[in-house]
Amino acid sequence: MFKNVKTIVFLLLLGSFGVNAQNKVPVYLDDKKPINERVEDALSKMTTEEKIAMIHAQSKFSSPGVPRLGIPENWMTDGPHGIRTEVKWDEWDQAGWTNDSCIAFPALTALSATWNKEMASLYGKSIGEEARFRNKNVLLGPGVNIYRTPLNGRNFEYMGEDPFLTSKMVVPYIKGVQSNGVAACVKHFALNNQETNRNAVNVNVDDRALYEIYLPAFKAAVQEGDAWAIMGSYNRYKGQHCCHNEFLLNNILRGEWGFKGVVISDWGGVHDTNQAIHNGLDMEFGSWTNGLSWGTSNAYDNYYLAKPYSTMIAKGEIGTKELDEKVRRILRLSFLTTMNRERPFGSFGTKEHAEAGLKIAEEGIVLLQNKNNILPIDLNKTKKIAVIGENAIKMMTVGGGSSSLKAKYEVLPLDGLKKRIGSQVAIVYARGYVGDPTSKYNGVAAKVSLEDKRSPAELTAEALKAAKDADVVLFFGGLNKSDHQDAEGEDRKGLELPYNQDKLISELVKVNKNVVFVNISGNAVAMPWVNEVPGIVQGWFLGTEAGTALAKVLAGDVNPSGKLTFTFPVKLNDNGAHALGQFPGGDEVTYKEGIFVGYRWAEKQKIKPLFPFGHGLSYTTFEYGKVTADKKQLSSGDQITFSVKVKNTGNRDGAEIVQLYISDLKSSLVRPIKELKGFEKISLKAGEEKTVTFTVDKTALSFFDDKKHEWVAEPGAFEALIGASSADIKSKVSFSLQ
Repeated sequence: MFKNVKTIVFLLLLGSFGVNAQNKVPVYLDDKKPINERVEDALSKMTTEEKIAMIHAQSKFSSPGVPRLGIPENWMTDGPHGIRTEVKWDEWDQAGWTNDSCIAFPALTALSATWNKEMASLYGKSIGEEARFRNKNVLLGPGVNIYRTPLNGRNFEYMGEDPFLTSKMVVPYIKGVQSNGVAACVKHFALNNQETNRNAVNVNVDDRALYEIYLPAFKAAVQEGDAWAIMGSYNRYKGQHCCHNEFLLNNILRGEWGFKGVVISDWGGVHDTNQAIHNGLDMEFGSWTNGLSWGTSNAYDNYYLAKPYSTMIAKGEIGTKELDEKVRRILRLSFLTTMNRERPFGSFGTKEHAEAGLKIAEEGIVLLQNKNNILPIDLNKTKKIAVIGENAIKMMTVGGGSSSLKAKYEVLPLDGLKKRIGSQVAIVYARGYVGDPTSKYNGVAAKVSLEDKRSPAELTAEALKAAKDADVVLFFGGLNKSDHQDAEGEDRKGLELPYNQDKLISELVKVNKNVVFVNISGNAVAMPWVNEVPGIVQGWFLGTEAGTALAKVLAGDVNPSGKLTFTFPVKLNDNGAHALGQFPGGDEVTYKEGIFVGYRWAEKQKIKPLFPFGHGLSYTTFEYGKVTADKKQLSSGDQITFSVKVKNTGNRDGAEIVQLYISDLKSSLVRPIKELKGFEKISLKAGEEKTVTFTVDKTALSFFDDKKHEWVAEPGAFEALIGASSADIKSKVSFSLQ
């Protein structure tokens, strides 16, 4: 009996095609031939049944290849933050493997908060290596949906509110993933900005907002990142579900942007065979087809692109033109991934990947407030630290929906602190509150049970006692991955912290003024106690090395350099979607705020945020010089360069994110006060000065004219503004477009 799979495949191919005297290799197997020729050759050898099989799932996460031709299956994997554990062929339950524990990388909100394209590349390369080692050829990520509201349950999977920043961060991520011969499947295309009624809600949005806010990251993924796959979203746009949407997939994605890759449905996102045939979908996954139950077992032959499609062909109701186009794109995917003999083997669960995740986490943590320089903790003067809060001991790599992971390990915040400073100071822990005591999720069990039967009064008393005589109180709170928090499938119910954390924090500052709040979340939260708490840190969901990264920042081993990629509003109605009553809607939701999302809305309405877009402090200080331009006038086909000197005026090394905003001083259409059009993260030793330059052309000055359906740069006066955040503008210079 043959045991070598390659031998079997080779013999099958010999039997299928015969071998002449010259041992001629079929064109589709000849990797010296152009991919297009190989695709056409393979397509010509396939039967209709083989083609139909290829365009829909055969299991929860795989679709068939063509065994007769030696073309492998396609294997998908969640997700954007780590490689999902193996599940059973036809069930969501874990398969029980013992070698599928991955490195959990920081959530994409943390990656984007680094504002560092090199970190995005490292992230993509590392997670791509993990996917490749597990023999997955499509990674279902990254997610680039825009942060429209702080209540969206999946914001933690995305990269913030600004389309320019998201575009610049997603491209190196994609290239990093695909350097491993693994396709990045950028999601969720498009307008998937809420979880409430996500399978049915029809999004009404004007073309300016669509093109200026919600589409740029996808366009960059396609045209700059050369993404090999795109995932459709659950919601509807112009009445059609986005997984088979004529306007988004045919007109924009393929027509305007020239996308050559595959469009994959979100799991269960297909609803109509005719639309799925004609409107740009290539691969159908996860449909439930009996109309009654979710995830019907072994329903794959009944998928919309399975028997219903083949029956229409057999009856002569439709030809095979569309089918051939779908298969061409899938074959192209195969030649780029599973049939690419040059792709590397990858690696999985390695120390190098854990270190990559740690570096990203360290750069993404944001110091929001640091009154009286309460941070970093002065270990020479500190004898006792009180650690309060459930999130100091709660796993965050599990839960939250499809991004839930079985991590090789997860350093919890309390453990990270004990390891870093436990030998130098006394650390006392008190739970403070019980949020979600679930200790097992999706087959992953916590090392320590979170069950706690004590009353809120008892928990509060213990926390106050621990805090009273401590030198510093570290409160690890925020959100978690439970329903109605940072989790897929449902949105948050409000901006406030859950589990009465606000009340507990207010009590703590009464007994000890030296409180540091570490917000573990992927979303903004209200902070009614902000003026009483001197230290505030945005701690995100940081993955495998979460506790290590947080401890290093709090202890001062790492100088924080992350900045916010979305606005923290003081209250919910400071956000445009909520101020206008347009979240979450019912069967319809209308984006009445248009292009005024995030800081664009706050500045238009003159609303001071709790913390602005682009904000983040350091343990050192930076001094900005005056920005200069290399010319006063810019012609249509020309470029202009802005320069500014930045100096580290503190006594320790640090990194600063210098931000360029452009303001159109007079426009025929209403425009934001200013928009981000450049950023650069620079490392500066104590006392060091560097010159930062930004070069832009008229695209940085353009808006989308929905009447002309084109990008327009109107001649006139503009300003370039240099800032440390959207609200901290250091200097500006005027120029004009001729």
